[in-house]
Amino acid sequence: MSTEERILDEALVSFGTKGYDATSLDQVARELGIRKQTILYYFPSKQALLDAVIDRSSAEIAKVLEGTLVDAGDGFDRIEAIVRSVFRVAIRQPEQLGLLREVSRLGSPASGRLVENFEPLVERATGFLEAEMDAGRFRRCDARLLLVSVYSTIVGVATEVEVLRAVGIEPTLRSTAIHRRELINFLRAALVPDAAGPARRRR
Repeated sequence: MSTEERILDEALVSFGTKGYDATSLDQVARELGIRKQTILYYFPSKQALLDAVIDRSSAEIAKVLEGTLVDAGDGFDRIEAIVRSVFRVAIRQPEQLGLLREVSRLGSPASGRLVENFEPLVERATGFLEAEMDAGRFRRCDARLLLVSVYSTIVGVATEVEVLRAVGIEPTLRSTAIHRRELINFLRAALVPDAAGPARRRR
Protein backbone atom coordinates (compact mmCIF):
# COMPACT_ATOMS: atom_id res chain seq x y z
CA MET A 1 0.00 0.00 0.00
CA SER A 2 1.32 3.46 -0.89
CA THR A 3 2.05 6.11 1.73
CA GLU A 4 -0.77 8.22 0.34
CA GLU A 5 -3.25 5.36 0.75
CA ARG A 6 -2.05 4.69 4.29
CA ILE A 7 -2.58 8.35 5.17
CA LEU A 8 -6.11 8.27 3.75
CA ASP A 9 -6.91 5.07 5.66
CA GLU A 10 -5.72 6.48 8.97
CA ALA A 11 -7.45 9.82 8.39
CA LEU A 12 -10.72 8.04 7.59
CA VAL A 13 -10.57 6.15 10.89
CA SER A 14 -9.79 9.31 12.83
CA PHE A 15 -12.35 11.56 11.11
CA GLY A 16 -14.99 8.84 11.24
CA THR A 17 -14.54 7.91 14.91
CA LYS A 18 -13.01 10.92 16.69
CA GLY A 19 -14.31 13.68 14.43
CA TYR A 20 -12.67 16.40 12.39
CA ASP A 21 -11.99 18.80 15.25
CA ALA A 22 -10.36 16.12 17.40
CA THR A 23 -8.09 14.98 14.57
CA SER A 24 -4.70 16.58 14.04
CA LEU A 25 -2.10 15.96 11.36
CA ASP A 26 0.46 15.40 14.12
CA GLN A 27 -1.69 12.62 15.58
CA VAL A 28 -2.25 11.01 12.15
CA ALA A 29 1.51 11.13 11.53
CA ARG A 30 2.25 9.51 14.92
CA GLU A 31 -0.20 6.68 14.25
CA LEU A 32 1.50 5.99 10.92
CA GLY A 33 5.06 6.41 12.19
CA ILE A 34 5.82 9.14 9.66
CA ARG A 35 6.61 12.86 9.80
CA LYS A 36 3.87 15.48 9.56
CA GLN A 37 5.74 16.95 6.59
CA THR A 38 5.13 13.69 4.73
CA ILE A 39 1.38 14.18 5.08
CA LEU A 40 1.72 17.80 3.94
CA TYR A 41 3.59 16.61 0.85
CA TYR A 42 0.43 14.80 -0.29
CA PHE A 43 -2.20 16.99 1.38
CA PRO A 44 -1.29 20.65 2.03
CA SER A 45 -3.77 21.06 4.92
CA LYS A 46 -6.14 19.15 7.17
CA GLN A 47 -9.04 20.40 5.06
CA ALA A 48 -7.38 19.06 1.92
CA LEU A 49 -6.95 15.71 3.66
CA LEU A 50 -10.62 15.70 4.65
CA ASP A 51 -11.62 16.52 1.06
CA ALA A 52 -9.56 13.59 -0.23
CA VAL A 53 -11.07 11.24 2.36
CA ILE A 54 -14.58 12.39 1.40
CA ASP A 55 -13.87 11.85 -2.29
CA ARG A 56 -12.48 8.37 -1.81
CA SER A 57 -15.12 7.24 0.69
CA SER A 58 -18.06 8.55 -1.31
CA ALA A 59 -16.71 6.76 -4.40
CA GLU A 60 -16.32 3.51 -2.44
CA ILE A 61 -19.82 3.74 -0.91
CA ALA A 62 -21.37 4.61 -4.27
CA LYS A 63 -19.63 1.60 -5.82
CA VAL A 64 -21.01 -0.69 -3.10
CA LEU A 65 -24.54 0.65 -3.55
CA GLU A 66 -24.38 0.47 -7.34
CA GLY A 67 -23.20 -3.12 -7.08
CA THR A 68 -26.03 -3.93 -4.69
CA LEU A 69 -28.64 -2.59 -7.09
CA VAL A 70 -27.50 -4.76 -10.00
CA ASP A 71 -29.33 -7.81 -8.64
CA ALA A 72 -31.71 -6.07 -6.22
CA GLY A 73 -34.98 -6.68 -8.05
CA ASP A 74 -37.80 -4.13 -8.22
CA GLY A 75 -40.00 -2.14 -5.89
CA PHE A 76 -39.32 -2.30 -2.18
CA ASP A 77 -36.80 -5.11 -2.75
CA ARG A 78 -34.36 -2.42 -3.89
CA ILE A 79 -34.85 -0.41 -0.70
CA GLU A 80 -34.34 -3.53 1.40
CA ALA A 81 -31.18 -4.42 -0.54
CA ILE A 82 -29.76 -0.96 0.12
CA VAL A 83 -30.53 -1.19 3.85
CA ARG A 84 -28.82 -4.58 4.08
CA SER A 85 -25.81 -3.26 2.15
CA VAL A 86 -25.45 -0.20 4.40
CA PHE A 87 -25.60 -2.39 7.50
CA ARG A 88 -22.84 -4.57 6.09
CA VAL A 89 -20.71 -1.45 5.71
CA ALA A 90 -21.61 -0.39 9.28
CA ILE A 91 -20.37 -3.73 10.63
CA ARG A 92 -17.25 -4.08 8.49
CA GLN A 93 -16.19 -0.42 8.22
CA PRO A 94 -18.11 1.66 10.78
CA GLU A 95 -15.74 4.58 10.19
CA GLN A 96 -17.23 4.99 6.68
CA LEU A 97 -20.67 5.81 8.04
CA GLY A 98 -19.12 7.70 10.92
CA LEU A 99 -17.51 9.94 8.31
CA LEU A 100 -20.89 10.61 6.66
CA ARG A 101 -22.34 11.63 10.00
CA GLU A 102 -19.34 13.85 10.78
CA VAL A 103 -19.45 15.54 7.38
CA SER A 104 -23.15 16.29 7.87
CA ARG A 105 -22.32 17.84 11.26
CA LEU A 106 -19.54 19.97 9.78
CA GLY A 107 -21.77 21.49 7.11
CA SER A 108 -20.37 23.42 4.16
CA PRO A 109 -17.97 23.09 2.40
CA ALA A 110 -17.49 19.45 3.44
CA SER A 111 -21.17 18.51 3.21
CA GLY A 112 -21.48 20.27 -0.15
CA ARG A 113 -18.61 18.20 -1.48
CA LEU A 114 -20.29 15.00 -0.30
CA VAL A 115 -23.60 15.99 -1.88
CA GLU A 116 -21.87 16.78 -5.17
CA ASN A 117 -20.11 13.41 -5.16
CA PHE A 118 -23.37 11.56 -4.52
CA GLU A 119 -25.43 13.59 -6.99
CA PRO A 120 -25.42 10.98 -9.82
CA LEU A 121 -26.61 8.33 -7.36
CA VAL A 122 -29.21 10.71 -5.95
CA GLU A 123 -30.57 11.40 -9.44
CA ARG A 124 -30.95 7.69 -10.12
CA ALA A 125 -32.60 7.10 -6.75
CA THR A 126 -34.99 10.01 -7.28
CA GLY A 127 -36.00 8.65 -10.67
CA PHE A 128 -36.57 5.20 -9.15
CA LEU A 129 -38.77 6.58 -6.35
CA GLU A 130 -40.82 8.70 -8.76
CA ALA A 131 -41.35 5.71 -11.06
CA GLU A 132 -42.49 3.59 -8.11
CA MET A 133 -44.92 6.33 -7.06
CA ASP A 134 -46.28 6.66 -10.60
CA ALA A 135 -46.84 2.90 -10.63
CA GLY A 136 -48.70 3.10 -7.31
CA ARG A 137 -46.20 0.90 -5.50
CA PHE A 138 -44.97 3.69 -3.20
CA ARG A 139 -46.97 6.41 -1.48
CA ARG A 140 -46.99 9.74 -3.33
CA CYS A 141 -44.68 12.39 -1.85
CA ASP A 142 -41.71 14.61 -2.74
CA ALA A 143 -39.14 12.07 -3.98
CA ARG A 144 -36.07 14.10 -3.02
CA LEU A 145 -37.41 14.89 0.44
CA LEU A 146 -38.25 11.21 0.87
CA LEU A 147 -34.74 10.29 -0.21
CA VAL A 148 -33.21 12.62 2.37
CA SER A 149 -35.44 11.12 5.07
CA VAL A 150 -34.61 7.56 4.06
CA TYR A 151 -30.88 8.39 3.93
CA SER A 152 -30.98 10.03 7.38
CA THR A 153 -32.91 7.13 8.88
CA ILE A 154 -30.68 4.42 7.41
CA VAL A 155 -27.40 6.14 8.31
CA GLY A 156 -28.72 7.10 11.76
CA VAL A 157 -29.71 3.56 12.67
CA ALA A 158 -26.71 1.93 11.02
CA THR A 159 -24.22 4.21 12.80
CA GLU A 160 -25.58 3.09 16.17
CA VAL A 161 -23.09 0.25 15.73
CA GLU A 162 -20.19 2.71 15.71
CA VAL A 163 -21.69 4.78 18.55
CA LEU A 164 -22.08 1.73 20.78
CA ARG A 165 -18.49 0.71 20.11
CA ALA A 166 -17.33 4.22 21.00
CA VAL A 167 -18.78 3.83 24.51
CA GLY A 168 -17.39 0.34 24.97
CA ILE A 169 -20.43 -1.75 24.01
CA GLU A 170 -19.79 -4.31 21.31
CA PRO A 171 -23.03 -4.91 19.40
CA THR A 172 -23.86 -8.52 18.61
CA LEU A 173 -24.85 -9.87 15.22
CA ARG A 174 -28.27 -10.62 16.72
CA SER A 175 -28.85 -7.05 17.96
CA THR A 176 -27.67 -5.63 14.62
CA ALA A 177 -29.99 -7.99 12.72
CA ILE A 178 -32.91 -6.89 14.91
CA HIS A 179 -32.18 -3.21 14.23
CA ARG A 180 -31.92 -3.91 10.52
CA ARG A 181 -35.19 -5.85 10.44
CA GLU A 182 -37.02 -3.14 12.42
CA LEU A 183 -35.74 -0.47 10.05
CA ILE A 184 -36.81 -2.46 6.99
CA ASN A 185 -40.29 -2.96 8.49
CA PHE A 186 -40.54 0.76 9.31
CA LEU A 187 -39.56 1.81 5.79
CA ARG A 188 -41.94 -0.71 4.24
CA ALA A 189 -44.85 0.59 6.32
CA ALA A 190 -43.95 4.18 5.41
CA LEU A 191 -43.49 3.59 1.68
CA VAL A 192 -45.73 0.73 0.58
CA PRO A 193 -49.48 1.53 0.46
CA ASP A 194 -50.60 -2.06 1.11
CA ALA A 195 -48.14 -2.69 3.93
CA ALA A 196 -50.79 -2.23 6.63
CA GLY A 197 -50.97 -4.80 9.37
CA PRO A 198 -48.08 -6.83 10.77
CA ALA A 199 -45.03 -6.37 8.58
CA ARG A 200 -43.58 -9.54 7.18
CA ARG A 201 -40.24 -10.36 8.68
CA ARG A 202 -37.27 -11.38 6.65
CA ARG A 203 -33.87 -12.47 7.80
